[in-house]
Amino acid sequence: MPCRCCSASAKGDSPGSAITTGSQSGRADELRSWESPVSVEIRPARAEDEARCLELLAVLAGTTGSARPSEQEPIAAAFRSLLDGARGEILVADEDGLLLGMASVSYNIAMRYGGEYCQLEELIVTPEARGKNVGALLVQSTVDRARARGCPEYGLYLLPTTEHNLPFYQKFGFEKIGTELRQRLD
Repeated sequence: MPCRCCSASAKGDSPGSAITTGSQSGRADELRSWESPVSVEIRPARAEDEARCLELLAVLAGTTGSARPSEQEPIAAAFRSLLDGARGEILVADEDGLLLGMASVSYNIAMRYGGEYCQLEELIVTPEARGKNVGALLVQSTVDRARARGCPEYGLYLLPTTEHNLPFYQKFGFEKIGTELRQRLD
């Protein structure tokens, strides 16, 4: 599933631009030096975060048209399966018990990498927290965790209606490398 940035307004799953990053020295330090007006902890999601994370995802789905109400149980099951960290994970931005955003990643296996690579699947920040560095903290945390896991590459996809977010991702060393193709199987 392509990453649909917090300010997405896409309809449907149109092909998007593929974006990837490798090791970018200095980028992480530059990003961490940003002043953040909110005091937020980036941490792995826990079982008790499920309801709030599904609310955040519903907001995102409403702007992208990517989920239907009948899909709630499979979405909840996917949330629960990501909690163990085997195939992916969810990080949340927690400010004194209030979740301001979340990022989910998948760890996929490819022979060309000789193992896993990381893919940003969803990035969601509440409207109130936008512009306060929450999205940047989430993205940088997922990049750091993927690097620590040994992933040689980290990618994401932007939909045509979210390509305006390209400069945001370029701050993390992401580069536009191509176009994604998709086929719905349902």
